[in-house]
Amino acid sequence: MHLRDYLRIFRRNWILIVASTLGGLLIGGAVTILTKPTFTAETQLFVAISNSGTAQELQQGNTFSQARVQSYVRTVTSPIVLQPAIDSLGLTTSAEELATRVRASTDPNTVLINISVSDQSAVQAASTAQGIADSLVATVDKLERPKNGGSSPVSLSITKPAKAPELPSAPNTRLNLLLGLIIGLGLGVGFTTLRTTLDNRVRGEADLRRVTDAPLLGGITFDQSAVGKPLLTQTAPQSPRAESFRQLRTNLQFANVTGNASTVLLTSSLPGEGKSTTATNLAIALAQAGQTVCLVDADLRRPMISEYLGLDRNAGLTTALVGQADVNDLLQPWGEDNLYVLTSGRIPPNPSELLGSEGMQNLLSRLEQAFDIVIIDAPPLLPVTDAAVLSQHVGGIVVVVGSHTARAHDLEKSLSALNLVGANVLGVVLNRLPSKGPDAYAYTYYGTGNEPPQDPPSSRLPRRRVATVKAN
Repeated sequence: MHLRDYLRIFRRNWILIVASTLGGLLIGGAVTILTKPTFTAETQLFVAISNSGTAQELQQGNTFSQARVQSYVRTVTSPIVLQPAIDSLGLTTSAEELATRVRASTDPNTVLINISVSDQSAVQAASTAQGIADSLVATVDKLERPKNGGSSPVSLSITKPAKAPELPSAPNTRLNLLLGLIIGLGLGVGFTTLRTTLDNRVRGEADLRRVTDAPLLGGITFDQSAVGKPLLTQTAPQSPRAESFRQLRTNLQFANVTGNASTVLLTSSLPGEGKSTTATNLAIALAQAGQTVCLVDADLRRPMISEYLGLDRNAGLTTALVGQADVNDLLQPWGEDNLYVLTSGRIPPNPSELLGSEGMQNLLSRLEQAFDIVIIDAPPLLPVTDAAVLSQHVGGIVVVVGSHTARAHDLEKSLSALNLVGANVLGVVLNRLPSKGPDAYAYTYYGTGNEPPQDPPSSRLPRRRVATVKAN
């Protein structure tokens, strides 16, 4: 992966990462607030050996002291030292429990003993540390005193008396917040990595390129108002959505530069990716460019074009295929441009057989001769075989991919099915792309896009038909 891929992943999941990081900070702050403050008092003792003061005796005494210090450090947390301190201070705790709050250490190559005591009271921590130091002095004097009488050769002196600390030693607010920040950020990055690994949805062009090298004919920007007003004529002429379909129209003409694909079929992998609205608006955009266009609703299972355009679908494609009426009598003009619509007709029990029949092939041949371009809305590829069967009779295929809806393995299966039957895939259209963000498919366009949307023209305009479908 390149740096831009990581940046794209971050931009897609920045909310999750930021939320996780803030959550870690909140948890660190909560731990700090809920933890009772603990104070640590420290004291220090010096170990000395009684000698005559000669250089050799001083050297021997220093070596002896350093060797003894380690033993005294371990003695600090023993009951022989702690119990006298407990008794003298009147504490209610046991020696074992007090030992968990006492730390003793020594610096290397020194005869200094450091004792620290932690307690929820600063004064109590200081008095306990001082009591333990006094008890250690008495205990060492008792242990080192010769059995036959006399004074101990080892003496301990308190060089740093214990004082009540002004600030608590725990909780460490900065450390807790830093740990919360690091853990929250780590969890956010981990969740993002796991989500990216498991998520195989096609979100943008980068994801599309991992599946296919087919040309990207265009990206249709998602518009919330398009849910209720899906037609191109219902949006502002200079809006991003309108510009998307004009760009698609231009790119389709370049993809079909040879002019062999005068019949273009639009399909998708699964339902719900927006193929019907894309086919309808592409036909409108082509008609607005001055071409004579025939839009055919060949989705004989879930026809939608008649609903979008407000046309009668009781008589249409299936009516012509069964020979009940001629196609010239079934074409319905729509709008002010040269756009004609052949609705689906009644839903038949055998759609695949009708679409793959010789009658369908002859019908498309007649339409190709009468119109500049024929746009066909076909069923999805994976649930049924209608689109694959129909692809044998058309000049080119355009696959509509719903952004954030289609999955990579479904798209791969769809393209494989088309390649298996030798279909001419002109390219892919990414539908419902976000207008902003890492997966946006931006266009440079003029105008503010604030012009009021146009009402859809009447579907039954009294005008003369410019194209007549001739019988073979």
